Amino acid sequence: MKPEKKRTGSTRPASRTHPARNSYTKPVARPKQTDRPKQIDRPKSSAMAADFETAQPKTETAHTPCPLYRKCGGCQLQNMDYPRQLHWKQERVQKLLGKFCRVEPIIGMEHPYHYRNKVQAAFAWDRRRQIVSGVYQASTHRVVPVESCMTEDQTADRIMGTIRKLMKDFHMTPYDEITGKGFLRHVLVRRGFSTGQVMVVLVTGTPVFPAKNNFCSALRREHPEITTIVQNLNDRYTSMVLGEREKVLFGPGYIEDVLCGCTFRISPKSFYQINPVQTEVLYQTAIDLAQLTGKETVLDAYCGVGTIGLAAARQGAGKVIGVELNRDAVRDAIANAKTSGIQNARFYCADAGEFMVGMANAGEKVDVVLMDPPRAGSDEAFLSSVCRLAPERVVYISCNPETQARDLQYMAAHGWKVEAIQPVDMFPHTNHIETVVSLSREN
Repeated sequence: MKPEKKRTGSTRPASRTHPARNSYTKPVARPKQTDRPKQIDRPKSSAMAADFETAQPKTETAHTPCPLYRKCGGCQLQNMDYPRQLHWKQERVQKLLGKFCRVEPIIGMEHPYHYRNKVQAAFAWDRRRQIVSGVYQASTHRVVPVESCMTEDQTADRIMGTIRKLMKDFHMTPYDEITGKGFLRHVLVRRGFSTGQVMVVLVTGTPVFPAKNNFCSALRREHPEITTIVQNLNDRYTSMVLGEREKVLFGPGYIEDVLCGCTFRISPKSFYQINPVQTEVLYQTAIDLAQLTGKETVLDAYCGVGTIGLAAARQGAGKVIGVELNRDAVRDAIANAKTSGIQNARFYCADAGEFMVGMANAGEKVDVVLMDPPRAGSDEAFLSSVCRLAPERVVYISCNPETQARDLQYMAAHGWKVEAIQPVDMFPHTNHIETVVSLSREN
């Protein structure tokens, strides 16, 4: 789930970046009109989506409220107003997935601005030797200065401005990745929208941090909402934001946030959805499509830190089994379950496909499989494991309808029927689309 703006490399756990396999080529039978599912009950927060069904496509306009639209490249659809963006995304999902099932109207945001709870900026000198911070221009390492962004959390933008000012006061220099000289390389700000807790991660090119206590005190005087400050060392020539070594300068070194009634601990490297408003919509849609009655055993593949699995455990699953290859993420998932007081969820560090094969060999059954793979989608080995385990229902969350279409074709050719397709706009003003698809085994 999960696109990041083109600032720097992703910090997503490595276990969620499986390579894409060859496209599946077996033919898929077009479902009959009588096989269409009933209308999905959409969350009440999707007021804009309710009007979308009767809206007519609008003509593209020069709607570019951000002056950095062409330089930044992070918001590809700013030449359209928001209703037109939703129409464009609806048509794209229809084109890719409409052959399997009726596509429900996309669920948009009521307020599609300043939704990103994670903001990261690169620091550099400009031509006048002034310190600037912002995003990398598309396909370059040239920093485009950003004072404020229409998709980023406004608190984070203000903190970035304060850090630029304090760098002058403390005689701190931006890091030059060509020469390897300088101090501050990136700043990462994460805010819990429900808790208000704020984390600031200072990514430096050297472990030596002169006057670090005074710097942290000055930053907190300007922003008392900051609850923790971490120094991360990244002295390598790399596009990755974060390095391997960290030192907590203030606070506990993490923040917490509440999502779908569950409390999650967020550390500098944790994967956590960057739009919590739409994440609640996305996960609630997936749980509704799972049709939980309180008796089902649910397997959460690609479970990460346990977000959707814990939400399902709280909202009707009899038992949840989470499987994730990244050991740190599994540890966080276990801690999150304990913090939220959830006792009907267990998490295992393993390859999800192999885990399902082992369950099938042992004669164990699950009723629902929740899967949320990376943009590359699933591979044939994983999908064949799902087929072998033979749950009653599969709920497939995707951040890339192209690879999802490929995977659905494989599932349809192996006895599965697509029952519902629900797009969700997780990243307004960008070309990214999330889709939730439910499948059941055909008799």
